[in-house]
Amino acid sequence: MRWKELKADLLSVGTARLAGEPAGKYVSRSAAGPGAGGPGSVFFSLEGKRVRLSLDSESPVLITHTGEGRAVLEYRGREVRGRLEEVALHCPRQAYLTVSSGCIFSCRYCGVPGNPMERKSVREIVELVRQVADRVDAISLTSGVIGSVEEEERYVLEVVRQLRQQFSLPIGVSIYPTERTPERLHSLGVTEVKFNVETATDNLFEEMCPELSRDAIWDALSRSVPLFGKNHVFSNIIIGLGETDGEAVSCIRRLAGMGVIPVVRPLTPAAACRNLPRPSQERLLALFRVHSDTLRDAGLDPREAVSMCAACTGCDLVPGRDDS
Repeated sequence: MRWKELKADLLSVGTARLAGEPAGKYVSRSAAGPGAGGPGSVFFSLEGKRVRLSLDSESPVLITHTGEGRAVLEYRGREVRGRLEEVALHCPRQAYLTVSSGCIFSCRYCGVPGNPMERKSVREIVELVRQVADRVDAISLTSGVIGSVEEEERYVLEVVRQLRQQFSLPIGVSIYPTERTPERLHSLGVTEVKFNVETATDNLFEEMCPELSRDAIWDALSRSVPLFGKNHVFSNIIIGLGETDGEAVSCIRRLAGMGVIPVVRPLTPAAACRNLPRPSQERLLALFRVHSDTLRDAGLDPREAVSMCAACTGCDLVPGRDDS
């Protein structure tokens, strides 16, 4: 089985049981993104490619750690030998930090609003990056909103200022934007941005994120491409919220036509969407083919990404990185 087929199959499950030798240093615990607040996850890699799987004692996928990162993955009668990757912060090779771990908004698919309303201090963030700076290639920042959107932006901007003063690593930022967020981030030397349209359609966005403005996100994306350049502006589309394949494809093509790289994210059932099924392997592969063709036609290449999700690749099928 080719890698992209194996990864799509694993993403359709999203979980794994972990057995064998102690593997604590390979377990990532997250305050944002898929599996936020859960028991943790691991990154299983094979020949330089990776997939992130949340830990679940009842998962049909078994990963046995045989020592020193070596691992055997078993699923559907297949046995694949690979490695568990050691995480830096949240994922391998990145200091990926959640600035504020709670959120005043209640998007229906997101588990973050259930987290405590806590914010890391600037000093804490700098120290966390310092601890892993010799084994990461980038710093990535995301955040909930625990006061107001404007206040959260001001705080993240100050975090960026301090990080830029102390580290020479590229920085990627993904926050909910105000009217001038792209310009302010660019003026501070941020390398990449990600503003998430989240759903394939406006109607789904209104249902899933009733307190947010999708127009504000589209506007931020359109202003970002001239500032940060092609291959350095991204947007998540969650697959599995009730959209049709045609609607997903239309959203992929709209983003790519703007010079934005879509991150096609399989739903992790959580919060009000916890009873929804994950998208199937077949659906993920069909969308991956369209996604790949669309990016090629638009002259976009996720392999140019240096931070955040398109560089990590753990949670998504990424054209150019997961093709084999």
